[in-house]
Amino acid sequence: MPMLRRLAAIGLLALPCLHGGPARAQLSIVPNQVATDVSISWEVHNRFRLFRDEKDFNRHLAAESGRTILAAEQTLAQETDGRGWARDMVTRLCVDGAGRVLDTCVRDGTRESYLDPVDHRVTVRLAGAVPTDASCAWSFDNGEGAPQTLTVGCGEEVNLRALYGRTTKVTVDITAGGATRRTSDAIEVRDLLIAGIGDSIAAGEGDPDRPVALSDDGFCFRNFLATGRKDYFRPGRVGFTGDKACDAASNASSSMAEWARLSARWMSSACHRSLYSYQLRAALGLAVENPHLAVTFLPLACTGATIETGLFGVQRARELNCGDDNSSSCPTTIPAQITQLRVTLERAQRTQPNRKLDLVFLTVGANDVYFSGLVGDVIIDSTAERLLARRGGVISSVEDAQSQLTQALPGNFARLRAALKQLLGGRLDKVVFTAYGNPALAAGGGVCAGGRDGFDVHPSFNADGERLRNVTLFVQNKFLPAIKALATCTGGVVCGPGESMAFADAHQAAFAQHGLCARADSDPDFDRECFLPDGKSFTDNLVDGATDPMTCDLGASEFRAYASRARWIRTANDSYFTAMTFPEGLPSTMQPSDLHDATWGILSAVYGGAVHPTAEGYAAMADAALGVARVVLKLGPAVQGVTEKALPPVDAPQAPAPPQAPVAPPQAPAAAAPPAPPSDQYTPAPPPQ
Repeated sequence: MPMLRRLAAIGLLALPCLHGGPARAQLSIVPNQVATDVSISWEVHNRFRLFRDEKDFNRHLAAESGRTILAAEQTLAQETDGRGWARDMVTRLCVDGAGRVLDTCVRDGTRESYLDPVDHRVTVRLAGAVPTDASCAWSFDNGEGAPQTLTVGCGEEVNLRALYGRTTKVTVDITAGGATRRTSDAIEVRDLLIAGIGDSIAAGEGDPDRPVALSDDGFCFRNFLATGRKDYFRPGRVGFTGDKACDAASNASSSMAEWARLSARWMSSACHRSLYSYQLRAALGLAVENPHLAVTFLPLACTGATIETGLFGVQRARELNCGDDNSSSCPTTIPAQITQLRVTLERAQRTQPNRKLDLVFLTVGANDVYFSGLVGDVIIDSTAERLLARRGGVISSVEDAQSQLTQALPGNFARLRAALKQLLGGRLDKVVFTAYGNPALAAGGGVCAGGRDGFDVHPSFNADGERLRNVTLFVQNKFLPAIKALATCTGGVVCGPGESMAFADAHQAAFAQHGLCARADSDPDFDRECFLPDGKSFTDNLVDGATDPMTCDLGASEFRAYASRARWIRTANDSYFTAMTFPEGLPSTMQPSDLHDATWGILSAVYGGAVHPTAEGYAAMADAALGVARVVLKLGPAVQGVTEKALPPVDAPQAPAPPQAPVAPPQAPAAAAPPAPPSDQYTPAPPPQ
């Protein structure tokens, strides 16, 4: 089969150019001299192979060339009026409706094996002092059969499909004024196989490819409060025709099915995996800035993943609707990422035995220390909700997290290291571990003060300042240093030869300037006028709330999920207005009974992307990961990106806002403790350079 494919590719090698045809006779002319003032330039088309259509790659190429990914994201946000560049692109990927990579994908009209490319579409041209009146006789020799030849004007481009895994020798004879000169080069496409694995931060949680469409009228939710008003209204979904009032009788199953069809759209709804993921953006960045490369990216990260459940074990899907045409195929469980990666690699090596993983992007560990429970502990404030959330495992304490950090995470991380070492031929320096950004640091130094700013979408939410401070101290002074030590085998962590991972944390200081409580005059009008710092963004009047739940003069539909803003962290308000997640994949004991159920609002915030990066935050992480990936892959100097200054320990609070929600609580075996953390003393974070 490989030989048949290669023979077919030979016939496709020289595609029709702008004009001209075979010119073998011209190649018999012996050139008088070497052309020193021109050279052969070539580039791979649509070289991020997850994209079906070249127009999508070219859009990023235009926005990003010579710039940081963050700058490109801000440009794309402006071009789309904050609606997001991925909203249409998500339907043009080499993945199925459930987000699984396709074996075969039609890319730019050509059917290709995704894992086992036969060839790559390449454009070749002359660069330098190209004579406009000369003719160029091109010869392409890939060592299989006779060379392919073509004569065209020297200003014309030549398109061909260059065989993968072989060198194509290129010669061009330039004839002008009766004299012939020759220049030559070689084409050899380097196709990088890159995997992205890990948790919600790795997947792109909080940033669906197509945000939910918000209606301006209200949708009723119940409340747990034993006394006082038990109902409240928030914006609903555009197109929902079911009952919007809490007291209306309805068919729960049909209402939920209709509600699900109107969900936000993800590359993988089951994993809340998104094109905005820092892993995908970093892999795409490699393709953008290296014209001789192609990048075959394997997106495997999944929200809710821990090392034990997710990377090594099966985990529950986050949502069960994969779009209008794929609802029946959406998985209820997700296979272990390490298993998926191993099976995929074995499949690729059946036809290309030398095919190996070139790079793995990894972020994991937050869920292993119950971070979503820490978020729940900070933002769920009312007594009734806290009691029920604690019973349901939605709340955990800093003490719980510290116990997991010292007793379970090191052993699980060692197990992960061993598994990746096998898949990477013992080369763990090919793993780029990208650190988390602390979500609750204040721009002026210190910790966001807490309160309802950004967290009044649910009546029971109020980011408690003291609990927020304690979580932020734990993250900055305990968790982040420990996870770095585990990845890099430093600070007392004992590893074997070649077991230290590459580490990216250049984004952390920048995140300290863009935490939950960051506000600016340049923020979108909706944010400044409608998400009020005093926590009074929504009307208390049930009659008014049914038709317009906002207290500002703007409708909810005017929220722009991907507009540039000072905060790079999704608040609970942002999360609701962007994704409005209905956590269908939770255990039955935690499932809301209907769309108006009192548990829905709490679960949608804790499990729906609150306290995850915005698209700008993920872009800053991608810049940091890309810089390290360049070094690992030996691809040359880094483009100037976010600051690489490290953050100091944290202590004193200052300013207003709240924290983070990766995903779901895990279990893990005990092992040796990580290195001793730094003290709880804080020095203001340095600004980005």
